[in-house]
Amino acid sequence: MNKFNYRISLLITLMGISISVSAQKKQKPNPLKEAVIASVDSRFEELTDVSDRIWSFEEIAFQETQSAAALSDYAESLGFKVTRGVAEIPTAFVAEYGSGKPIIGILGEFDALPGLSQNTVPYKSPLHEGAPGHGCGHNLFGTASLGAAAAIKDLIEKGEIQGTVRFYGTPAEEKFFGKLWMVREGLFDDVDVVMDWHPAAETKTAVQKGLALVDFQVEFYGQAAHASADPWNGRSTGDALELYTTGINYYREHIKPTVRIHYHIQDAGKVVNVVPDYSRIWVRVRDSSREGLIPVWKRVEAMAEGAAIMANVDYKVSLISGVHEVLVNRTGSAALQKNLESLGPITYTEEEQEFAKKIQEATGKPQIGLVSKIEPMEETAEHSMGGSTDVGDVSWVVPTIRLSATTAPNGTPWHSWAVVASSGMSIGHKGMAYAAKALSMTMVDLFQNPELVENVKAEFKEKKGDYVYKGFVPDGPPPINSNLQD
Repeated sequence: MNKFNYRISLLITLMGISISVSAQKKQKPNPLKEAVIASVDSRFEELTDVSDRIWSFEEIAFQETQSAAALSDYAESLGFKVTRGVAEIPTAFVAEYGSGKPIIGILGEFDALPGLSQNTVPYKSPLHEGAPGHGCGHNLFGTASLGAAAAIKDLIEKGEIQGTVRFYGTPAEEKFFGKLWMVREGLFDDVDVVMDWHPAAETKTAVQKGLALVDFQVEFYGQAAHASADPWNGRSTGDALELYTTGINYYREHIKPTVRIHYHIQDAGKVVNVVPDYSRIWVRVRDSSREGLIPVWKRVEAMAEGAAIMANVDYKVSLISGVHEVLVNRTGSAALQKNLESLGPITYTEEEQEFAKKIQEATGKPQIGLVSKIEPMEETAEHSMGGSTDVGDVSWVVPTIRLSATTAPNGTPWHSWAVVASSGMSIGHKGMAYAAKALSMTMVDLFQNPELVENVKAEFKEKKGDYVYKGFVPDGPPPINSNLQD
């Protein structure tokens, strides 16, 4: 063998050794991550039972008595110290295990949406006509997060990691944004990092900001009169309401594409032959950032005065609540992404895929079934659209790492019967278990790697800058027993 061929042969051999060593390093499992995966698997039947019970309770914002009890009682049975009724909210609670730093929190929602009750069948079929349903999959949300917290608790209990894991039972995300009062109460002030996830139609790290939002109520007060005999003696709050919504709708032409305005007329009078002396409307304004939101919000509020003047009635504007856009943490998201890739995609049976295709057929979507792949980590858009969440407010007081996990078929209309159907059967259950594993694996990284925690916190501090968080929340207690529940 000549010198040249010898060198080539040696180089190939060394490269082979290097690749082999690299592959071995890559394939070498983390025993603590294997342990949390096993923990979730061992509790799968228990977690499914909790999730299905919450699904069946069908409880809406601030009324989730049975749902909160299902989660908090289960946490207590696992050895967590549970504090119920925090932040003046009967259905909010905190479950904690361990001591000292780091303190890693995880969020769990469990409220349903009005009017979406549904059986676990791939066509519209209410379980209880007119009742609520889990059209956002929150029965899975809170349960998976508690499953992840329990897996970490097991490691702390065995002395394999040190620190504190804290589960937050957070009610009323769909209507009032219960986390706002929990933030105001200071319940997140000592936390190092918070984990969060949400049911979805795909599996990926959640690195979009969503929309900032504000909710307010406008009430009009007038004078009742007979609508035919002496309408000139009346001052119609119905007129004020129509003038107000007309103003809002004409304003839509002159707002930026990132803005959304919604309203719900709650009271427009009782009968046709009476000039109404009272009307009420719930108004919601969104934008991709709180800076863009505020001037639009104030403009829409001011229109109420104009409507009241034109109708010759009195009016009152009351802040309900509002949320910030999410402060995305890409450092933490990158750690989560690695765990998703390590776990691989969720696998589905032929029956589950057929169920998914029937839902897609029923909702007019392409019949492609469930998407089973790990999406790459996206760039964070400057103006990301979509929904809003009170997780945004948590993310402005503590670094927050977020996940989306598949619990419903691709293209499924969210906040619909189709999500309720999927959330109460095996498709949802698989997404729940997957989320619990991915979240707990990432929490293992945070507990094992202090440098990762510091890097996550450094990005948070840099992105937050000098902004001092102030929530869009009125003074006083949460609106648990107000006319806002009507």
